Amino acid sequence: MRKRRLNTVAALCTLLFLGACQTADSYFVLPENQQGLQTVDALTRNDPNAAMGAREHPNILKTYGGQYRDPQVEKLVARIAGALTAVSENPQQTYRITILNSPTINAFALPGGYLYVTRGLLALATDASEVAAVLSHEMAHVTANHGIERQRREEAEAISNQVVAEVLPDSAQAQKIAARGKLRLAAFSRQQELEADAIGIRMLSEAGYDPHAAARFLRSMAAFAAYESASADGESSLDFLSSHPSTPQRIQLAEDQADQYAKKDGAGEIGSEYFLNGINGMLFGPNPEDGYIRDRNFYHPELKIAFQVPPGFVMTDKANSVVATGPNNVAIRFDGVKADGRRNLEDYIQSGWVTGLDPSTVRAMTIGGLPAANARANAGEWQFDVTVIRSGGDIYRLLTATPRGNTNLEEIASSVRSSFHKMTPEEIASVQPLRVRLVEVQPGDTVASMAARMMGTNRKLELFQILNALPAGASLSVGQKVKIVSQ
Repeated sequence: MRKRRLNTVAALCTLLFLGACQTADSYFVLPENQQGLQTVDALTRNDPNAAMGAREHPNILKTYGGQYRDPQVEKLVARIAGALTAVSENPQQTYRITILNSPTINAFALPGGYLYVTRGLLALATDASEVAAVLSHEMAHVTANHGIERQRREEAEAISNQVVAEVLPDSAQAQKIAARGKLRLAAFSRQQELEADAIGIRMLSEAGYDPHAAARFLRSMAAFAAYESASADGESSLDFLSSHPSTPQRIQLAEDQADQYAKKDGAGEIGSEYFLNGINGMLFGPNPEDGYIRDRNFYHPELKIAFQVPPGFVMTDKANSVVATGPNNVAIRFDGVKADGRRNLEDYIQSGWVTGLDPSTVRAMTIGGLPAANARANAGEWQFDVTVIRSGGDIYRLLTATPRGNTNLEEIASSVRSSFHKMTPEEIASVQPLRVRLVEVQPGDTVASMAARMMGTNRKLELFQILNALPAGASLSVGQKVKIVSQ
């Protein structure tokens, strides 16, 4: 968690997005007759469409946590994309490849050859052909000018809707016309996706990669989506499937197209070994500046603070808070704001950001040697315990919510706030970021024993199987290399 800033908090479900932006140059993939890396100027000099991508590039970085800088991973992605460039619909197209520092699973393209892939997507893939499947799909969007065509259609629909609204203001007919326009755009988008699928699978085969990788990775993403949806908050980080519809029919179409090329050219390269070596050590999960979740504990070495939630609770790091959910619909939220010169925490609790506050419950206290204040609030069917703690120029906020009538509110809230403390140097040294680690299966190792080495999740076996594309009941072979997540 960064040093959080929130305008208001009406309830635990109030979430605001705060993005971080890192600025750094990206690797470029050049046409076949050129070699090496390229500068930003080369992209904008030759492609008039690049101006559109350049305008949106800073917003993409801000939305997805900036650029992930790791020369080993960057060269891996450039190698895969470079093999695809020579067989694309436009081999002279120059691509700017940016790895986004986000645990979400996504990839997309902007006009002018701006391609993006998240480190979360790279962590899910098991070989180079799967990443090639994603990149070839996005390259197809660029060479087919899908982004520009979609923008034109959206602009045309917007103009049409404006004219209809002026002629038929606030009418049911106007709403029906607008709805039909949305359906046309949706159908157009689906047509683009299927076209990109077909072009991408052809590129996979001609570049020497396994054409079945597209369908294989779609299945892995579907498995991860199911894993995410079963998490405590039911919220998926699989952004790719939200913008790239994945249906059984679409997967079957991808399989059918791949069969045509596989029969003709053979299975194609998978590229497992060099891919796994390339992502070995790559950051996994939330960004380190957001702090670390370890089982029931939250640590923030930069801010030097930590706390623990009760047994049975599962924590999730949001964009601007940490949320824990537990039995009987109990939830806990942690975030922070700048003190901005505020000294009296009792006055701060009563400054209007807590809905349904009971002023008679406001009291001063000390938590972990730090000045604090506590109060109760009621809103709708919920009751809240609100605790604020000041450390230096920051105010940290712990909110516990239970349904009205739950008699455990005080016990749960007291447990959490009493665990809040400043981290010791030993604690800070012991907590490190989670990374993808490549390990070799030894005699006696099993799926269960390897999964037990996973960190950062309470569903170790399930995540281990998904990250390694292992079906239920699969076994490991001595010498096999698998991915685990550890410090």
